[in-house]
Amino acid sequence: MIKIIMVLVAAAILVGMSSLFIVDERQVAIKFRLGEIVESNYEPGLHIKAPWPIMNVRKFDKRILTLDTRPERFLTGEKKNVSVDFFVKWRIKEPARYYTSFMGDERQAGLRLLQIIKNGLQLEFDRRTIKQVVADDRSEMMDSLTLKGNAEVEPFGIEIIDVRIKQIELPEDVRNSVFQRMRAERERIAKEHRAQGQEAAKGIQAVAERDRTVILAEATRDAEVLRGEGDARATEIYAKAYSKDQEFYEFYRSMTAYRAALANPGDVLVLEPDTEFFKYFGSNAGN
Repeated sequence: MIKIIMVLVAAAILVGMSSLFIVDERQVAIKFRLGEIVESNYEPGLHIKAPWPIMNVRKFDKRILTLDTRPERFLTGEKKNVSVDFFVKWRIKEPARYYTSFMGDERQAGLRLLQIIKNGLQLEFDRRTIKQVVADDRSEMMDSLTLKGNAEVEPFGIEIIDVRIKQIELPEDVRNSVFQRMRAERERIAKEHRAQGQEAAKGIQAVAERDRTVILAEATRDAEVLRGEGDARATEIYAKAYSKDQEFYEFYRSMTAYRAALANPGDVLVLEPDTEFFKYFGSNAGN
């Protein structure tokens, strides 16, 4: 009797345990009745179901998942190959649709999602040149790809959170061609800048030469004016001095002439002794 009671208790415990299940906040759960989906919108916590095998529960990760594969080759609008390394962030949005589409197989979901993203990337690259793909801002392309991708994966019960390109590599021949083109473009821009600089330098030099000519002309004019004013002033002073004492003025002028003519001891003058130049030699007229 005791054994029968223990068996019944054990069976009751097993039935009770199989009738309870816990949904973690990081999970979504689907309840099945004999293989048919009964419920899929469970909140985190403890829930009750009919014991197995009448009902069973499958749980899936509802966190954001990452699809990261090997780089893929795509053709640009110029029909040039590029190798693109990208990743996709996605999550399960509707568990029932997700299970119906892929039988809950995350690998199958990833393969289908990868094909959709690859097709979308090819369409985006078809509309762009290599320069636009490599150098331009990719946010517009990624936003467009995410929007179109979500429209395609919605029937599968999944949602694309984000698509990002990690790296774009060019084949060797294409890379050299792009680099040569970019170098030629930079050289053209450099030549334009140099030409503009030379033109500006010539303009500045012309202005400087003009200003120099004007300044020299004005300085020469002012010098001539000052020199004329000085000569006029000197003449006026000489005239006043001459009018006050004509004899002294003549004597002073003669002394100045002697000093200039006899400044060098080696100089020799050949003149008549009675010339006007020797008027005050041997004379006491200046006393």
